[in-house]
Amino acid sequence: MCSITVHEYYRRVCAALGPAKAKSVFSDLTEISVGLGTVGARRRPDYHRAVPETSLAQVLRSRGLRMTPQRQLVLDAVRRLGHATPEQVHALVQQAADSVNITTVYRSLELLEQLGLVTHTHLSHGAPTYHPAEDHQHVHLVCRSCGAVADADPELLRPVAERLHTERGFQVDIAHIALFGRCADCEADQ
Repeated sequence: MCSITVHEYYRRVCAALGPAKAKSVFSDLTEISVGLGTVGARRRPDYHRAVPETSLAQVLRSRGLRMTPQRQLVLDAVRRLGHATPEQVHALVQQAADSVNITTVYRSLELLEQLGLVTHTHLSHGAPTYHPAEDHQHVHLVCRSCGAVADADPELLRPVAERLHTERGFQVDIAHIALFGRCADCEADQ
């Protein structure tokens, strides 16, 4: 397994963001993972500890692309948030690096999806919602009343998917399915 030291990662962040911004990023992290594990608020990282390179770095290198701190921050934010819109990802990334703009987040999400590291679904008429691709495949249950999103086992829809494939030759992408209704809590409140 390939690894880099925290010092090397810090050097790369300095090169990408500049020394002042990198120092700010590393000193002001508030429970955000930046490829080094979770760093507590206001704690200085141990610059001599060896850390494994992320799968993102390996995937990017294998395709001839550069690893950037911004891409790592976006991937880490998606992993931390679970289901998140680009705006939610941007808000979390800005806690660590306020110079990262929304366009960078959108471009990073698009690249991460092409690389197979995140996937998206449309849970409403607004922006798509992203989640880590390593999460198990699931159906999204969206409450129209409170907006809560829950996961359901895709086996629930397997008979429908198989019937569509048999009768129409249509292959259902279960990871992109969102069912809308009312959650149990909202039903109980009625």
